[in-house]
Amino acid sequence: MISAWECLHCATLELVRSPPIKQRLVCAYRRHLSSLPEDQLPAEIRPTFAQAMRSLCGVQPLPGEDAVAASVRKMSNQEADDCATLIVEMFELMCKTHVNAPRANTVVQLHPLECVPQEFAAPAMIASN
Repeated sequence: MISAWECLHCATLELVRSPPIKQRLVCAYRRHLSSLPEDQLPAEIRPTFAQAMRSLCGVQPLPGEDAVAASVRKMSNQEADDCATLIVEMFELMCKTHVNAPRANTVVQLHPLECVPQEFAAPAMIASN
């Protein structure tokens, strides 16, 4: 299963490609955001995610198109830019959340300290004059 971080990362990468912004938004949604469950997102990102989803799916489609195609078609270029900005900002927040997440300070001991195999034992050095 792909994590929320990975979905937002891939969606952000989709937004920096060369096609027009509206086409990039549709691709980012269809390929990466449509399958992202909101409950996988940190609480502080969910309102922004809901806003982006409303922007991307809020228009009633014409026959033969889906809600995303209809919603993006109706957007001005500025609205498309704003929607793309929301996606990048969500990814930024996910990165900050990931970096600031508490980590366990555990040490993994690979060999017991009291038992050193002979193959790893250092031979005694003999000094001679």
